[in-house]
Amino acid sequence: MKPLSPHGHFGFMEEGQDLVAAGFAGLSGTRMILNSRNQDLRHRFSEEYLETLAMCGGECGRIRKEEFRTLKYWKSFGAAEFEPAGEGGILTALWNLSGAYRLGVEFSLKKIPIMQGTIEICEFFGLNPYRLHSDGCWVLVSENGGRTVARLEEKGIRGAVIGSVTKGIARVITDVGERSFLNRPQPDELEKVMVQRREQESD
Repeated sequence: MKPLSPHGHFGFMEEGQDLVAAGFAGLSGTRMILNSRNQDLRHRFSEEYLETLAMCGGECGRIRKEEFRTLKYWKSFGAAEFEPAGEGGILTALWNLSGAYRLGVEFSLKKIPIMQGTIEICEFFGLNPYRLHSDGCWVLVSENGGRTVARLEEKGIRGAVIGSVTKGIARVITDVGERSFLNRPQPDELEKVMVQRREQESD
């Protein structure tokens, strides 16, 4: 029997595997912003558009909690390991997963599934959508990322191969032909929105 992974279950992660994002990054954070800053958003977006975004927030609950906390569930999609993207967004999940195994990762931000509404709301408040609360989004490690994505989509879950596991410990972002390094986890972008709200209320 394989030894327990750093997460306490019988998964594994090794060089050459694919990284897959399951679910939409920043969607749960988008829903929280819609609830807390709705009046501010109405100055920029129509009520109909905001209602449409709020309904999209239901995507966060597509995967039942009792299932997605188990490796057995993700193995049915061909995953060998997983990491939830909650507080701190998907970038924190990628940092934690690679750190747990002391392995490197290379990935593209542009390949991470994200809704246009999330991008627009983050632009409005000056937020990084990849560091926004992402409950309902997961980073998976798979021997065959394309097959895992196909199985996810069969269940109505948006998925995409976003990169791979690499030798060493470097966490590299590859976009537009440039290579940069992932910084340490930062406070969730929601905190900026809450600070702005508190400042408005104190004025």
